[in-house]
Amino acid sequence: MRVYVPSTLPGLAEAHKTGELGPGPVTAYAVTPGLREWYVSDDIEELEYAALNRAAAASLRLLAADPAAARRRVVVAFDVPDKEAVADPDRGPDSAGLGEVRIAAAVPLSKAAAVHVDADDADTDVSAAAAALGAADHGDDDAQFVVDGAEDHELLWFGVQEIDHLIG
Repeated sequence: MRVYVPSTLPGLAEAHKTGELGPGPVTAYAVTPGLREWYVSDDIEELEYAALNRAAAASLRLLAADPAAARRRVVVAFDVPDKEAVADPDRGPDSAGLGEVRIAAAVPLSKAAAVHVDADDADTDVSAAAAALGAADHGDDDAQFVVDGAEDHELLWFGVQEIDHLIG
């Protein structure tokens, strides 16, 4: 199963140093039955793109919690055995949890398939979105519009061999 783990550039640098994303449990996003039902598609590429976008939104939350982090959403893609990515049975059908899974242990960075990161030109919109996230969560429509502006930026694909360049 392909899972998408939200992170930040400092988080990616730490994972590069330690060799793993963690400690566990690690929150990730994947094509789950709930995501499949919500997205109403059988196209696996579309569903994986939706899971990637869910992880990008979670990365934005990590950025909002770390004002010192570079304003780039980061998502690391891994292939893990299906049994290792478990949806929380106590999580209701709320839209915030769509596609969310937990991986019990830290994930070795050597198992990463790719890294997805915002381009430099997303900095202003991602920064504004991270700052507006709290107000958007409290129902402010203008703030939600700003948060949605970050989604206008596609994450770029990088091979794992390019991590040194990304964090350098």
